[in-house]
Amino acid sequence: MRGRLAAAAPDGIDLTLELVGGDHLEAAIAAARPGGRIGLIGAISTYNAAGPIPAPTNLFQAYAKELTLRGLLITSFFPLAPEWITKASGWLADGTLRTEQTVYDGLDQAPAAFLGLMRGANVGKMLVRLAP
Repeated sequence: MRGRLAAAAPDGIDLTLELVGGDHLEAAIAAARPGGRIGLIGAISTYNAAGPIPAPTNLFQAYAKELTLRGLLITSFFPLAPEWITKASGWLADGTLRTEQTVYDGLDQAPAAFLGLMRGANVGKMLVRLAP
């Protein structure tokens, strides 16, 4: 993950939303520029852990780079939902806001889609298409 992120952003990153944890969070910390920000909104790689979950091995870089790591919960933003719906629906309609999806075809693929979701194998929303 570190190599892929470094290739995609050779000058580093200023801001990222972290949903996976584990090696993804380590890669984000490694790629962050000084003063960067990381929004912590999930850690799907740890949800089914059977034992203790290790911290990122490069956490000291967050100190050295003076990064801001902030946990964010959707419940804190519920009062903004009506405003978001109005703005986002317009952005979706005009193409300013685009979404990514990973689609599995057929109900028989639902277990594989779910397991992929738990492993972080999807890009964007994980969907199961029931019919063409």
